[in-house]
Amino acid sequence: MSNVKSRADKIIDKIKENRFIEGRGLGNEISFYVFDYDPKHELYMRDYVNRIKRHFNYEGSNRRIIEFDLYKMLIEITKEKRIFDRIIEMEERQGKDQLFRAMTTFAKPEVFLEKIKEQIKQGDYNVVFLTGIGKVYPFVRSHNILNNLQEVLDNIPVIMFFPGKYDGQSLQLFGMFKDDNYYRAFRLVD
Repeated sequence: MSNVKSRADKIIDKIKENRFIEGRGLGNEISFYVFDYDPKHELYMRDYVNRIKRHFNYEGSNRRIIEFDLYKMLIEITKEKRIFDRIIEMEERQGKDQLFRAMTTFAKPEVFLEKIKEQIKQGDYNVVFLTGIGKVYPFVRSHNILNNLQEVLDNIPVIMFFPGKYDGQSLQLFGMFKDDNYYRAFRLVD
């Protein structure tokens, strides 16, 4: 626990840096960051994300954070599509494979990105947190969201809180499932 705590304790200072908001030194790349952590620290990190948001989200702060929990968004999408109440029944009757196919037909990155775009427009945010990454696997893949997020957020830094490993080139969810390579993000804290 001490390793994740000492790394997490550096997040607030990173966010306070002007370079973080301005994206300088990144070769004009979009400021995407990954904070990876051992999945056994998931509950600690959920609490820590809330602590960070409380630290910055007050009147007069020059950092305004919005969190997008992909799991909560997925639940909202299933309710909008009017299938939320039928998911368990669908899995019992048709099996996991059919449920996976059904979920991935509407849980596309574009749907999430549209919701993100709508909420960003409604507020004056300058930092985005992506959470709930492990909770939406395998229906939603983090690299798909990040790849498509560039089109929505052109100058707002994004921090993805990732339960797994990120080595600057590939994402391994839970340290086990290798996602496609992703080179555009930087590790927030080494």
